Parts: sequence; structure tokens; C-alpha cells
Amino acid sequence: MRLKFRRGAARGLTVATMATALALPLALTTPASASTVDVPDVLATAMTYQVKGKNVQKHLQKFQEIATANGGNRAAGSPGYDASLAYVQDKLRRAGYTTSTTDVEFPLSWEEFSPAVLQQTAPEAKTYTVGTDFVTVHSSAGGDVTAEVQVVDAVIPTPETPNTSTAGCEDADFDGFVPGRIALLQRGTCPFVDKATNAKEAGAAGVIFFNEGQPGRTDPLEFDIVEWRFGFPIVMASTAVGLDLADSPGTTVRLKVDAATTVGRTKNLIADSRWGKKGEIVMVGAHLDGVPEGAGINDNGSGSAAILETALKLAKVPTKHKLRFAFWGAEELGLLGSEQYVAGLSQAEKDKIRLYLNFDMVASPNDVTFLYDGDDSDAEGAGAGPAGSAEIEKLFEKYYAKRRLGFEGTDFDGRSDYGPFIANGIPSGGIFTGAEGIKTEEQAAKFGGTAGAPYDPCYHAACDGITNINAAALERNSKAIAYATTFYAYDLSTIPDRNAAARAKSAAAPAAHAHAHGKDGKHAEPAK
Repeated sequence: MRLKFRRGAARGLTVATMATALALPLALTTPASASTVDVPDVLATAMTYQVKGKNVQKHLQKFQEIATANGGNRAAGSPGYDASLAYVQDKLRRAGYTTSTTDVEFPLSWEEFSPAVLQQTAPEAKTYTVGTDFVTVHSSAGGDVTAEVQVVDAVIPTPETPNTSTAGCEDADFDGFVPGRIALLQRGTCPFVDKATNAKEAGAAGVIFFNEGQPGRTDPLEFDIVEWRFGFPIVMASTAVGLDLADSPGTTVRLKVDAATTVGRTKNLIADSRWGKKGEIVMVGAHLDGVPEGAGINDNGSGSAAILETALKLAKVPTKHKLRFAFWGAEELGLLGSEQYVAGLSQAEKDKIRLYLNFDMVASPNDVTFLYDGDDSDAEGAGAGPAGSAEIEKLFEKYYAKRRLGFEGTDFDGRSDYGPFIANGIPSGGIFTGAEGIKTEEQAAKFGGTAGAPYDPCYHAACDGITNINAAALERNSKAIAYATTFYAYDLSTIPDRNAAARAKSAAAPAAHAHAHGKDGKHAEPAK
């Protein structure tokens, strides 16, 4: 039989009772008995009665008080952000979590001190005119490089064949690239930052972008690449200059940018539970920073407060798997907190994170319950998440459907902190209630609210204060967060075990090594 609680009994279940209930899985010694009891669902359902919207709102009220006392905002690098982090950290420490912070760098300002230089030095001498032939890409590092240009996978458009350039978008585009050269990259298809990232990984000493060549896309384009850490100069040239540089093999240029970025610093807050296997981490995150314009109560005090309350209620409950709660800094500046955190992990540490749940805006005033589309089945085709993401989406769907609550899929569009996790193969999912997008007639009929109006009319605005939340959405979505977090704290059976695969690969290595080099495993010559 399936173990169930009556509605009233579940409501009255205390955390201490939940802890006692954990003895039940240990008693299930046979596959037959284990299959008759849905223990993770029971415990996760019980936790939904512990996490209450009114308590989540108390955290939001505190965030509002902090913003009010600190210039009206909680932006990264501000006293308001630091006070928000201190409040959350104190709560988690007192509850028994092991807390730590990780450093986050972000750009405060970028300044160009003198005009950039782009000169062809071979096979002929030629100086290009800044502003007409090329422009400096904002956030470019300073540098003065003279090197051979190497064109990367360019496509020259003709009237019969419109440009479909993907130059520099894939690692393979740089096969054969000679480190130390300047990469000449045509605009098109993917973000400039992706092209420059691939160029850096290939060993480029600088980057010259050039426009594609179609009508209206021939002049140099002035833009901000945002990423300031490439360490080499970057400019954007016209189509004519790009083709000129690409025309002759062995073309050498001098590329100079006289600029610098002033860097600010903030922190992420990480909290690990005392319970669970260290190699089996269920990670839950929300960004703690807001924009300078306002207090950031829906965006993203709501997600931060909801996971904080979930963490506090789970603090004294022994879980099978370790819980890790992350409160990200500098999300509003480009996912910098989560991106730098994930980049700082070894592959072994990444493999221990079995899944990542992201909660960014869960109480929008004109809300829709969006679930991240892990299987790419019901949104706009941005692509599925890593293996396991579809199962996370299904768990949320099951939760809402069982309670007769509506939901829709939304793409992994890269706008929140799941981005660095899915980029590293970590299955992800979560809830989002909408930002500046407009609610449709169909959504209004399904979820209530006002068709033709933004999901959050105060998105990134001064009015994103304590009154800018939908209390009912906060209540139901906080409970869904508690459910999913607790469920995965006990049951990861639907999530691929990347750590196990890594261990198996590591275990196989000595055997393969011994087979290749003899029983004693000694090398006959140095490894290549």
C-alpha cells in the first residue's frame, strides 16, 4: 500500500515528526516493500505545510527595510546588498548550516583614454580610420599587438546567396588557428562574446570583428561586449575593411586599444546542510542582488526569501543527500555570481552537483506559473536542458497538476542563473512568474490577472518594492519550491549520476594504464 497522510494530518506534521519518519526508508530492506511506499513524496508534501507564505513575506519585509536604509536598493557592491547577505547568512548559520562566501568581480566602469589604432603593416602599409573604418568594442581590454591576421570561417554574401555566417561560433571553427595571431571574425548568428571566448581559448592575441555585408550591415557597429576579462584588444570593422584584411594570406596588422575597466567586487553566499552524502549535492539557488533603481523585492527578493525559508525549515531534518543553497551576487550584471562560481569548480566538484534548481521572480503581480522547459517540448525551441532536466520539469508539473494549479513551459533562454549550470551539463529546472513580457488573453483566462499588461509592471523599476508581489503566487510557489527541494533531498533516482560516471572512468584508468604499460604500470617513455 502507498503511505499517505490525510490533509489535516499532513498540515500538523512537525519537522521533528518528519525526522522520525526518516527511519521508515531504513526499514525498507527489500525491493518489494520499498516499491509500496512513496516516502520522498510523503516527506516533500509534509514540508509544503511547514513553508508558509507569511513567513516568506517576513524575509521580504526585511529586504525592503534594508533597501530603505541603504539608498533604496540592494544592488551588487552596494551597502544594501552587503546587508542583505549578512541577514541571510546570519539566519542560515543560526539554523546550523555551514556558510561560506565566494568572491565575484564585476565591471564598474570602462574608459577609453585615446583613440584606437588599426594599421596594416604587411603586405602593404595602410592605416584605417577610427570611427569610419572601425570602432573600439566597449569593455575591450587595453593592449598593443602586432601580429598576423587569421580569418576564421568567414562567409562572403552575394545577391544570390545571403550571408549565413556562423564564423567563430563553434570551437571547431578554430581548428588550425595559430596561437598568437589576431582572429578576424565575421558578425553573424551567435553573440559576439561567444566568438571572442572561442578565440581566447584558441590562443588569439586580439580580435577584429567585421560586419556581415548585407545592405544595412556594412558599417562598423559600436557595442558593448560586456565581458571585460579577455585580456586582449577588440575592435569592430566595416565589411570593406574586414574583406581587405582577409584578402591576402599573411596580412599583418597593428591593433592597439588604450582602455581599462574599473572592477568592483561582491560575494556569493553558499550554505551547505549538515546532512547527506557529500558527493550527492542538491543545489538550490536564487540571486540576491537587485538593480540600482529599486529595492528588488519581486526581482529577486521573492526567490531568495522562498529558498531561505525552505532552508530554515529543512535545517534540522536529516536528508539522504546534501543540500546546498546559493544566494548569487551580480546576477543583474550578467549572471556573474553564478558564472564565476561554476567556473571556479573542478570537474569533480561539478559532477557532485546532481541538479540545480533556480528561482528568479516567483511572485510577479500579474503572474503566470512558468516552469523551465527541460525537454524542449512546449516553449519556443531554445533547446532541452542537460539529461535530467526533463525529469525536473515533470516533477514540478506533477506537483501543480495534483493540486489543480495551472502552469506553462518557458525556455532556458539564458537570462538567469541556471545558465552556467546547464552549460556545464548539470540538469536544471525551476519556476519563473514573468518579467517584462505581456500576459496573453489565454494566460489571463488560465491564471487570472490582466491580459495585455506586463507580468511585472515594476520590473527593474523603482516601484519593485514590498507592495509589488502577488501574495497568492508567493504562497503556492514557495510551497512548490519546498516540495521539489525536499523530494530531491531524498530521491535522485531520475537524475543521471554524473559523479558515478566520473568514478567509473577514474577506476578504469589504472587498469587501462597497466594493460598499456605492463603489469607494473611503468612507462617505457614519457607520456605524450
